[in-house]
Amino acid sequence: MGESTLRTDLDRRAAGVADRVIAWRHHLHRHPELSNREARTARYIADHLRSLDLEEVRTDVAGHGVVGVLRGGRPGGRAVALRADIDALPVEDLSGVDFASRVVDEDYPGGPFPVSHACGHDCHAAMLMGAAEVLAGVREHLPGTVLFVFQPAEEGPPVTEKGGAREMVQRGAFADPTPTMAFGMHVAPYPKGFVGYRVGNQYAASCLVKVTVTGKQVHASTPWMGVDPMPAAAAVITGVGQLYRRLPAFNPFTVSIGHVEDVGRFNIIGERVTLWGTIRCSVESDMSALRQQLTALAEHTAAGYGCTATVDYLQDVPAVHNRAEWVTAALPTLRRVVGGDQVVQSPPGLGYDDVSELVNRYGGLYVLLGVQDAELDDRGGPVPAPGGRGLVANHNPRFYADDGTLVTGVRLHAHVALDHLTGALVPDAPAG
Repeated sequence: MGESTLRTDLDRRAAGVADRVIAWRHHLHRHPELSNREARTARYIADHLRSLDLEEVRTDVAGHGVVGVLRGGRPGGRAVALRADIDALPVEDLSGVDFASRVVDEDYPGGPFPVSHACGHDCHAAMLMGAAEVLAGVREHLPGTVLFVFQPAEEGPPVTEKGGAREMVQRGAFADPTPTMAFGMHVAPYPKGFVGYRVGNQYAASCLVKVTVTGKQVHASTPWMGVDPMPAAAAVITGVGQLYRRLPAFNPFTVSIGHVEDVGRFNIIGERVTLWGTIRCSVESDMSALRQQLTALAEHTAAGYGCTATVDYLQDVPAVHNRAEWVTAALPTLRRVVGGDQVVQSPPGLGYDDVSELVNRYGGLYVLLGVQDAELDDRGGPVPAPGGRGLVANHNPRFYADDGTLVTGVRLHAHVALDHLTGALVPDAPAG
C-alpha cells in the first residue's frame, strides 16, 4: 500500500472510530480522577489497548501510567511516542453538559475536592485511544514502533509524592524502544479544528513554590505575647505583586500565590502560615533570578514582622521547547490534516506542561488544538464566534470542548506517527 493510499485509509479509519472516541471522552469526563489517583482511568485505557492486540501494554508505570507498544510489520528503526495526559483537576464541573462530573474525592491530601476534567485531559486520552485503534488497524504497513503514552499526574502530584512525565522517564518507560520523536497536543480555547504552533517555547518553565512563615502561637486576646505570622504572610503576598519591577520587562513571567494554609482557628494566633503558588517563566533562564528575588522578599519581609520565612521550590517543569527544525518538518503534515489556513502561529503563553520532559529529550513538538466556538481577530488572537458558547479558559469550571473536533486529534496523531516512521517527518540534519 502506497503512502498516499495509507493516509487515506487512516482518515477512513478515524472517521469510523469518531463516535466511539466521543463516547470514551464522555465516560472519562464523567469519572475523573486526580493526579496520582488515576487507577480506574488507567484500567479503562489499558482494557482498550489490550483489545487491539498490541505487542505490549505496560501498566502501573510511575503510578498509573499506561504505555501501549505497537510494532509495525515493516522494517524500520524509528519510534514515535504519542502522548496524552489523563489526570483531572480539583475543580467543580459547571460545564452544563449531560455527562458532567459529580465526583468528589474525600481522601485526597488537602481535600475533600470536587473533581473534573476542566483542562481537557479527557479529550487527550480519548483521542489517543482512537489513534491507537486506527494505527493498530494498519500495523502491517508501518515501519518502526509507535508508543501510546498515557501519562498520569501532569497537573502535579501531591507534594509528598512523585509522579508525572519525569518519573515515567526515570522508571524506564521509554527505554525499549527509545523514541526518535515525541508528539502531543493540548485542547484549547481556539477556533475548532485549528492547530496552533510556536517555534521556541510553546509553554513556560514552571515550579511549585512553598513559602512557610513562622511566628509564635498565642491566644487571640493577647497578640503582644506572641508573634503573628498572618500579617507577614499577607505582606509577602502583596510584595509578590511587585516582583515584576525586579527583572527586565522583556520576558513575561508570573509569580502567583494560589493557596494560603493556616493550622488553627478563629481565636488563636497560629504559629505558621504556608503559602503555595507557582513561578512561570517564558524564558527559562529567568527562573534562577526570580527564585533569588522571591526568597529575599519572603525572608526580609517576615523579619520585618518579627517572623522567619523559608522558601522551597518543588516540581520543576522545563519549558516545552519546539525546535525550529521539528516545526519545519511537521508543518506539511499538520497542514495536510487540517488545511493550510487552519495551521497558525499561536501567541506565547505562561501555561506549563511536563510533556517537555519528552519533547525536549527526544525531539518532536507539542501543539494546540482548538475546540471552542471561536474565530481569530486581525492580530491572530482568538475571540468568541457570534452565537457560540464563548471562550472559556482551561481550568475554568465552565471549560468545554467540542466533541466533533476530537476526530481531528485522532487524525493528527495518526498522520504524525505515519509520517515520522516513513521518514516524511524528520528534521533536516544541521549543515556541517
